[in-house]
Amino acid sequence: MLDSVIDLLACPHCESAMDLDDTVVLCERGHSFDVARQGYVTLLTGAATRFTGDTAEMIADRAEFLGAGHYDPIRDAVATACTSAPSDTGVLEVGAGTGQYLARVLDEMPGSRGIGLDVSKPAVRRIARSHPRTGAVLADAWERIPVRSGSLGHVLSVFAPRNASEVHRILEPGGTLVVVTPTPEHLGELVSLPGMVSVDERKTERLSAALSGRFERRDRTEVRFVMELTRPALTGLVGMGPSAFHLTAQQRTEMVEALPDGFEVTASVVVSTWVRQHGDRIRQDGGISDG
Repeated sequence: MLDSVIDLLACPHCESAMDLDDTVVLCERGHSFDVARQGYVTLLTGAATRFTGDTAEMIADRAEFLGAGHYDPIRDAVATACTSAPSDTGVLEVGAGTGQYLARVLDEMPGSRGIGLDVSKPAVRRIARSHPRTGAVLADAWERIPVRSGSLGHVLSVFAPRNASEVHRILEPGGTLVVVTPTPEHLGELVSLPGMVSVDERKTERLSAALSGRFERRDRTEVRFVMELTRPALTGLVGMGPSAFHLTAQQRTEMVEALPDGFEVTASVVVSTWVRQHGDRIRQDGGISDG
């Protein structure tokens, strides 16, 4: 649904305004970008990315896990954080994955539209069909984000990369950045198993350091709940996260088969809301990622 957000996009080469002409996105200076048959547009500059995009299997596992409602309390908290500071200008989710968090926000904000940005092709293919008011963009959040300066009311970062300077640029004055970060307790029953990726205990400290000078924290909500998961759900949970890059499919299967059916896993995250500060007193370092 790129037509609903085309006025928010900017050319990755020259930063000029964009227009949609059937299956081609064009900028005012003649740069053109084909719209894939799945409905997304690639707005990469050609520079090498710092990240490996999620695989088709990881995206499928995440879509099924979220679709089953296991993380609904987190999705609800993200939507609440956005509706507490309503804006109809637009919502961007960086590292949007399946687009399901963004879709939940748009359901609660009927006057807004969304951009789902990811560096993974399987991700943007799914984002393109995640919501009728979402446009899917393949781009690198660590480069210049192909969005017009000051054009958005909200940016979401849910277990995803954050480029603080770019988020500051694309948000309107007083716009909000909503960030979901795991606590050290998050999925603790699983991350203690061999091969699983653990949570950095300094995430909150690193987040505050990266956003300092550009954003002021307005709210902080802790979300904690226990999930009783079947073995198929556990397999999907392991397969959708960063541990999937470190474990083979056989290793994941063997690990889950050793667990009881109905295994309890703790979800524990912090949903924080940061308000874009006015003025030019911002730091020049990069952003931060939860991985």
